[in-house]
Amino acid sequence: MNETNIGRIVKVAGPVVVAENMTGARMYDVVRVGSLNLIGEIVELRGDLASIQVYEETGGLGPGEEVTDTRAPLSVELGPGLIESIYDGIQRPLDSLVKAEGDFMSRGISIPGLNRQKKWRFKPVVKEGTKVGPGDIIGQVQETELVVHRVMVPATIKGTIKKIKEGDFTVDEPVAICVEGSIESEIKLMQICPVRSARPARQRLIPNIMLSTGQRIIDTFFPITKGGTACVPGPFGSGKTVIQHQLAKWVEADIVVYVGCGERGNEMTDVLTEFPELKDPRSGEPLMRRSVLIANTSNMPVAAREASVYTGITIAEYYRDMGYIVALMADSTSRWAEAMREISTRLEEMPAEEGYPAYLAARIAAFYERAGRVRCLGSPERQGGLSVIGAVSPPGGDLSDPVVQATLHVVKVFWSLKAELAYQRHFPAIDWLTSYSFYKQYLKEHFEQNQQGEEMEALAAEAMNLLQKESELLEIVRLVGAEALSARDRLAIDVARMLREDFLHQNAFHEIDTYTSINKQYEMLKTILHFYRQGLEAVNNEVEIADIFKLAVREDIARAKYIPENEMDKIARIRQMTDEQIKQLQPSAA
Repeated sequence: MNETNIGRIVKVAGPVVVAENMTGARMYDVVRVGSLNLIGEIVELRGDLASIQVYEETGGLGPGEEVTDTRAPLSVELGPGLIESIYDGIQRPLDSLVKAEGDFMSRGISIPGLNRQKKWRFKPVVKEGTKVGPGDIIGQVQETELVVHRVMVPATIKGTIKKIKEGDFTVDEPVAICVEGSIESEIKLMQICPVRSARPARQRLIPNIMLSTGQRIIDTFFPITKGGTACVPGPFGSGKTVIQHQLAKWVEADIVVYVGCGERGNEMTDVLTEFPELKDPRSGEPLMRRSVLIANTSNMPVAAREASVYTGITIAEYYRDMGYIVALMADSTSRWAEAMREISTRLEEMPAEEGYPAYLAARIAAFYERAGRVRCLGSPERQGGLSVIGAVSPPGGDLSDPVVQATLHVVKVFWSLKAELAYQRHFPAIDWLTSYSFYKQYLKEHFEQNQQGEEMEALAAEAMNLLQKESELLEIVRLVGAEALSARDRLAIDVARMLREDFLHQNAFHEIDTYTSINKQYEMLKTILHFYRQGLEAVNNEVEIADIFKLAVREDIARAKYIPENEMDKIARIRQMTDEQIKQLQPSAA
């Protein structure tokens, strides 16, 4: 670039600014635009012209104003203090912004992502003279009651630890000095990492460990693994956001990163007000003490929406590299894709299907492919996992939408939300007939190692067959009526209804029903299918189907979902009651 590193604006088109005299600038360099120092990023270079996507409102900018290249890519600050933070799309802490600016933020303001004044207690885990390389852990900081922050050697440093000491440090003070030859490098609590490229790992591992979510339809029928990817498409009002909230609360992860990308402000407000009050089910501590929130609502600048998912996944990868299991919720990737479409249009790029840029599928794939279970840099024994769950909001719930299709080509789990189920107040409104999980093939060994797990797999297959059979039989019922069905088929329809209402339906706002452990899911499913088998036997012994439908135990089966986890012997008792009550119906009993 020129010696003064300064270009001049020649064109402003919404969030896109074109500047001249930018020879020497690089793609994805961060720049400061205009007299207000608005933050932007170079997304296209043509000769000495640079197209810049600006992360703030560009109203008032005009030709001739200066553009300064920072010579650095869009990056995030990684270190102690990330947990419990609430950021905007480019990692500006919203609580600090409120203190500095009040409720209405002025443009061009820049606040560091990590607090520069707070001191953290650093405890070394290596001694002076130790040889270290990228990713090695040299010490730790107790970031919150639930998270021990492991201080790692940055990717650009290796050598021998010359100096390291315990004490209280701010994030930008050196805690150790590493020497290689004549080069001395300082290691601080904080790293700065570009967001658009994935953090390196030693090895990617097979995703063969199940990630429990506590949601029965997911864990039993369409499971996701640690390091897995899933998408939740559905029309307006079908419960995408509630499912994302449920997963954020209950998923079996050490760290949760929630990215509110372009959703309505009131929904994000609910997240920001609810999360600090929620208790972590495993520790009893506030859930925020293992969470990071990124809020980028629909009324915020469109370019920052495009950057927010990269900010979130880079923070998630950082904790993965410490050896943690991390879950990232992106709500929703459709808004991210729409931001790409708007910027692409301003850049006058050739549009593809429905106006989206031709590189839409490549960008979506690159994002989801950053998920995975890995062997981390540094110690080969240290393993971490990053699961990515993205909500998709296709217009009118149309699953042929380019964003949905591009996502389905990459992810391994598809939880399809159905408007009809939502209208019937059946939540989660995941359609069991069209959803799928490709991770079942990887989890076979996991189930086979556990006798209950292997039996659970067989029970799930039997239950799914019943639900599919119900769908076929209901078509016959609509044509000729239920009386035309055999007693066995009528029993199948009734038990399928029990599966839907008593097992798949789950109340996110009920104290007990909001979360169900794998063991309880096994007991509940076993009980419903036990009723079905006993009912079939009774039908074979010429018991009237109407008498089976009137059994009092059916009410007990329906209420099994409200039995606390520590009283699961009551569910086994329901199976005994089923045997006793059906036995009384047998002709021999009479």
